Amino acid sequence: MKIPHKHAEVIKAWADGAEIQWYDDSPREHRWKDCPISFIWDVRLQFRVKPEPKPDVVYYGVFDMDGSMSIESCFTKVNDDGDEIKITFDGETGKLKAAEVL
Repeated sequence: MKIPHKHAEVIKAWADGAEIQWYDDSPREHRWKDCPISFIWDVRLQFRVKPEPKPDVVYYGVFDMDGSMSIESCFTKVNDDGDEIKITFDGETGKLKAAEVL
């Protein structure tokens, strides 16, 4: 029985149009990188189908400066009439990406 190529599943996904990444384990990198247009399916490397990016997380809210509400209770994921601010967090890192006065 013939043993399939180490990367057979990823190669099939690539043949069907999926974007592929390879893992750069060099001392300064240690991260997944997009494969160039032309590359070799080296069995010593790690490959994967590029994951879908996580969407940004957006909150809408109003500031109540009289102290009657906590900040946590003032924000929702729904944009309602009367909202004064829109805060966007990066879906991948969770870090604040933007804050907009509405």
